[in-house]
Amino acid sequence: MAAGLGFVLGFLAVVFLQHATAQTVHVVGDNTGWTVPQDGPTFYSGWAANKNFRVGDSLTFNFQTGSHDVLKVSKESFDRCNFTGDDDDIIRTGPTTVRLNETDMHYFICTIGTHCSLGQKLSINVVAATAGGPMSRSPPSSVFPPPSPSSSNALIATLCLNFSALLMAFF
Repeated sequence: MAAGLGFVLGFLAVVFLQHATAQTVHVVGDNTGWTVPQDGPTFYSGWAANKNFRVGDSLTFNFQTGSHDVLKVSKESFDRCNFTGDDDDIIRTGPTTVRLNETDMHYFICTIGTHCSLGQKLSINVVAATAGGPMSRSPPSSVFPPPSPSSSNALIATLCLNFSALLMAFF
């Protein structure tokens, strides 16, 4: 009986540790995907305002190959919807996932035609993976910090189900 209880407590500790270090995959635009937004140039900034982006997270850009692309650019290129540099940096095959490896502001655009000027561009602020780590610089005044999403309900439900299953197995 004591061994079973130790197993259950160890399992719960692993679940909590995994949740604390889990990375999030953000699907850019959710169901809309990476496209010229019908809602105009504020669509992707509105989408990003509801998210927390941390080092280790990923962005998945869902788009049809040949219709759109993704390029990480400087703030100046983002603001002007232009880019200079190597065409090899453009991601032309969709869908694609980009890992966020450093804190700071990150800027992405579509380089096809006028897509960027029509609103197909995304700026996000990536912060440290842990609450105690160094924070990135403040976002520009036009970008509001996103509210903290709650995933505690999903965690509690998962823990209750796992705990119930383990208790049933031992009793």
